[in-house]
Amino acid sequence: MTTRRDTAPAPAGEKAHILVVDDEPNVRKVLGALLEQAGYTATLAADGHEALALVRSRDPELLISDLKMPGMDGLDLLRAVQKAFPEIPVVLLTAHGTIEAAVEAMKHGAFDFLTKPFEKERVLEVVAKGLAQSRRSRLEFQGPWSPDAACGMVGRGAAMAELRRLIERLAPSPSTVLISGETGTGKELVAEALHRLSPRAARPFIKINCGALPDTLVEAELFGYESGAFTGASRSKPGRFELADGGTLFLDEIGELPAAAQVKLLRVLQDGLVDRIGTTRPHRVDVRLIAATNRDLDQEAARGTFRQDLLFRVRVVEVRVPPLRERLEDIPPLVDFFLAKQSLRLQRPRPAVGPDTMTALAARSWIGNVRELENAVERAMLLGGDSLTPADFEPGYAGSPAVVDSPAQSVDVSAPSGIKSAARAAAAAAERRLIRAAMESTNGNVTQAAARLGLSRRGLQLKLKEFGLRSGL
Repeated sequence: MTTRRDTAPAPAGEKAHILVVDDEPNVRKVLGALLEQAGYTATLAADGHEALALVRSRDPELLISDLKMPGMDGLDLLRAVQKAFPEIPVVLLTAHGTIEAAVEAMKHGAFDFLTKPFEKERVLEVVAKGLAQSRRSRLEFQGPWSPDAACGMVGRGAAMAELRRLIERLAPSPSTVLISGETGTGKELVAEALHRLSPRAARPFIKINCGALPDTLVEAELFGYESGAFTGASRSKPGRFELADGGTLFLDEIGELPAAAQVKLLRVLQDGLVDRIGTTRPHRVDVRLIAATNRDLDQEAARGTFRQDLLFRVRVVEVRVPPLRERLEDIPPLVDFFLAKQSLRLQRPRPAVGPDTMTALAARSWIGNVRELENAVERAMLLGGDSLTPADFEPGYAGSPAVVDSPAQSVDVSAPSGIKSAARAAAAAAERRLIRAAMESTNGNVTQAAARLGLSRRGLQLKLKEFGLRSGL
């Protein structure tokens, strides 16, 4: 997949795939041609039902849909995609007279909207941002949400029980919460649970990934702008804080915020006032902020890259999401959940998983946490038969190889912490081998290696530093 921090065409051989949905043939043709000329691959659909079939068969990275269509309209399509393919951002097309409806749709999960007639620069700007979000969504992990599980979270072990208890205590409060944890543990799932169980549940839950936007656009996305505030701002647009008014705003990867945005965020948290770019009249908002990070923000504050006073405001309460290696008893229910989910998503019969296979899965060290487990289940369903074996869950050339047993280290397993210490040491050694193998196979390309490992580029850079590995091999 391709990550673009601007509106430049995709490099040859790395074309991003965009699905365009509109019941008007001319609109489909014009927008598709514009995207093709910009270096993207465009697939066209005439209605929502055709679009859903194409989403399943072609796996686009971004979906652009008309808001008003006969049968399944843009909102219905948005809901269907959010349920089965939450990693695909949806941009809605709207006429000038229905911009309010498009803004309302953003409150319910649409990534952005475009107005007819199209402005080329605006289309390419929104597409670039949407593709950046798509890539982040696929590398990060939203988590296994089930309406039948407590807090909607799958898991039966002590660690998950404690996490649920903490969520239930914090949810009714308006206090700011910082969610920390490794990549792939499901921090976004915790944020959604905090919102669903809060008095704000009927109001918007707005998400934004701070690492998916260029520094020059972060302020505009968070705080909005007025018409004429900068080149290309042909109309006023509310920011994510205004869209979340009365509800919850989730800032994922808050450690990626540039310094200028940190200053403005601090003011919102202190005073509840949002300044759109280009205005002298601040807007008052009532928003609960939930943030997430896989960084050590104390270290970032010590280095001066994250404001200490903002950290105090953001971390009123910190919720740590445990890695999968600390809750191996949750692997069987997670496997069952992902089998049911992927059976629906891939339109395939659900295969059987015997006790021996489940035991083998529980014995593995899952470096990529729950996200790696879900990927393994999806791969097994695609490549395995009616009854899955441990071999069906083994990764291919682009995935993370299973952990290979290494000679036993000198660890006193009779001590209470012996097994945990051995597991941590083995996990760290395996993680180092995985990272080295990925870097060697990509000739030291950090971006490609991060994609193979299921990490963000920044996350891999931190791991390289942690293990003393060079970024250019």
